[in-house]
Amino acid sequence: MKRIIPLFFLLTYLKPTHTLESAIQEMEYKEGLALDPKYSLPRVNLSASDGNHTIVPASLARVLNFYNTELLAASWPWTKNLLSLSCRKDIELYLKGLRKAETWALKMDDASGRYSTGWFWGNHYWTGSQSLCENIIPKSQSIIVNSENRTRTSREAEVPKKASSPSQAIGYKMGPFKFTSLPPFPVSFFMMRIDVNSSFTVEERILHIGLCMPYVCTNADIKTIMEETSKASTKVTVKVEAVRSHHNRFNIWQDRTFLVLCGVTSLVVVFLVVGTCYDFYLEHVEHKKKLLKLSKTRLKLDMSMPDTKNKNGVYIVNNNNGGGNMEEGLESTLKLHVRPRTLKSILELIFKEVILAFSLRTNIKTICDQSVSSDTIPVIHGLKSISMAWVILGHTCIIAFKYSDNMEYRKVVQKEFFFQTISNGAFSVDTFFFTSGLLVSFLYFRTNAKGKLDPITKGQNGFVAGLVHFFGLILYRFARLTAPYLFTLGVVEVIMKWFNYNSVFEPPTMDHVNCPNYWWRNVLYINTLFSVDEMCMLWSWYLSDDTQFYIVGAIMLILAASHFKSGACLLLVFMVSSWITTGYIAYSNSHMPGSDDPLALFDKIYDKPWTRLGPYLIGMCVGWFLFKKNCQLRMSKLAVISGWTAAVACLLSLVYGLYEVNLSPLTGAAYSALSHSAWALGLSWVVIACSTGYGGFANTILSSTVLYPFSRITYCAYLLHPVVMRVMTMNMDSPLHLGSLVMIIIFLGQVVASYVLSFFVSLAFEAPVVCMLRIMSKVVGTKK
Repeated sequence: MKRIIPLFFLLTYLKPTHTLESAIQEMEYKEGLALDPKYSLPRVNLSASDGNHTIVPASLARVLNFYNTELLAASWPWTKNLLSLSCRKDIELYLKGLRKAETWALKMDDASGRYSTGWFWGNHYWTGSQSLCENIIPKSQSIIVNSENRTRTSREAEVPKKASSPSQAIGYKMGPFKFTSLPPFPVSFFMMRIDVNSSFTVEERILHIGLCMPYVCTNADIKTIMEETSKASTKVTVKVEAVRSHHNRFNIWQDRTFLVLCGVTSLVVVFLVVGTCYDFYLEHVEHKKKLLKLSKTRLKLDMSMPDTKNKNGVYIVNNNNGGGNMEEGLESTLKLHVRPRTLKSILELIFKEVILAFSLRTNIKTICDQSVSSDTIPVIHGLKSISMAWVILGHTCIIAFKYSDNMEYRKVVQKEFFFQTISNGAFSVDTFFFTSGLLVSFLYFRTNAKGKLDPITKGQNGFVAGLVHFFGLILYRFARLTAPYLFTLGVVEVIMKWFNYNSVFEPPTMDHVNCPNYWWRNVLYINTLFSVDEMCMLWSWYLSDDTQFYIVGAIMLILAASHFKSGACLLLVFMVSSWITTGYIAYSNSHMPGSDDPLALFDKIYDKPWTRLGPYLIGMCVGWFLFKKNCQLRMSKLAVISGWTAAVACLLSLVYGLYEVNLSPLTGAAYSALSHSAWALGLSWVVIACSTGYGGFANTILSSTVLYPFSRITYCAYLLHPVVMRVMTMNMDSPLHLGSLVMIIIFLGQVVASYVLSFFVSLAFEAPVVCMLRIMSKVVGTKK
């Protein structure tokens, strides 16, 4: 009685009122907190060992155990009438096997998913074990089923006290996988997405449950079994939203995209083999000619020097050892006696160089080259490499959180200070925008100043010349990016179709539907102009935005080349318009940076070009500044120290400055509008200082030659790293269990695997295209 009275007053004090609810809602809005839902467990009557009955609160496991073979057997008299005849017969055999404790039936029950633990820790995946279900029947015909010991007798089991081998766990016994009995029917694994609405709590959940059932049962049969069986639970209402099984198996050999991929890949492999062999052949011929020339020189030592030189020269192999070496090889070739002035000679030159563009030896040397040409800013390589690792880190965490059995762990770690590195990972893409605009501007002004664009527009007026420049830039961009992009689009479409029917997990996005229908939007780089629900390759939004920025930037550059002030004014108009538009969208949608999920407004702010334009335009300004100064600038020590201090403070405050900070709606809108451009301003100092000799230790790291190969395959790494992540997660038999060290190891593995795959794809699809574009530019210049 003494315990009941204080409890009564405590409950009276905590009784919710309208005022209290309003205060709680206000607290949630201000602090971003989420209160746990209230639970009310039913009471059950249990018998104790002495025969007495006791009423106790039901356990969480009892309430959530809304499907099991006991409930299936209990509901079978009316459930069987709702199933197909073939499924009903096999289910009856299954229940009969359970009654007899047949091993195959127990394995089927064991392979089916059920509640274990983690309801409050975010475990939405009760997957069971697809691999166990698939191995109930031996896959090899040579395996003999041992039918002995069908009748089990009780005997003492000896548990090993220590492992028999360092490779084994304690209690594990070595030996073949035993099959004491086989099911009288084929089995299959069914995955369901169900909506659980319970009366013991106001919380509603989506669960993913796996069942090992007879193969002959249809998806409709499995849905009926789950819904009818779960009716025995008075506290849980189950609605099956979707069922996936092997009945809808994807036949990859009938998929047109897969067949096209096989054909294109086979053709590229042939070109790689032919190009590599041709490269070695030309090297062998060149070596023999050098030896012959050396022997002739020795025989003519007594002759005059002019007679020892061959004015006609010899053919020089294009080694394509980096940008500079490639140009030297081409220029040497074009200066020979076989100067390609006729159409036939030009076609022969193009044919030879196209074949050599696929040489693996040449392209490997190009990618791994530790030097850069004079038209390259070395610090860009470091920025791109570090930003790519940052992108992979963010995407790894997103995938891991999505397919984990402790999703609530995210709410714990995201309150930690250094988690801001992940939640503010959007700035890594701003680095790509910034470097892209910088290189486009810097290279255009430098190329135009050297007169390399004059042969293309020779004899044309200003407007026509501008149009030729514009379409030339657009065609170059399209040809430069599209080959590896198309290959990745095809791979994503095929593998996501496969995983949709074969993985225990649902695909993270609808690529298996959107890619066949909307791939053309990706090829035209306009996919961000449509709804995110219709987007193929969600991460390709960056390529779409960057290409649209490239088109806008090309107009500004061509205009600035002849009317600099007009081009500068146009850039300023675009910049201010982007800020105003972003701020308005953020304010009208009550977007709170630092508190909201960065991807919450993906379709309104995150991926739209008019909200991400700022860093690209600032990069263009920096590129023009470095061109005008020729990467040479004199600054006082005070200016250098002040610049580095301001830049580092700006960059760090953008990443970590909003930790436990609540912004007002107006301040949040201003931050959303200006933060991306502020990030680009911080990078501007880093690039200018490192390019003009004031980088110090930062320049040593960012301009390290070790990063050059990683930077050269960054484009393919960006395209392929989500593919690597999906292949890992969609092949898992059970969800991940998150932890700090686990995430670090997974991230490092993703980086290594992504770059290894990107290296081979770059060799096959990117490097040859880059070589051919350089060849065509040289041929066009020579023809003019």
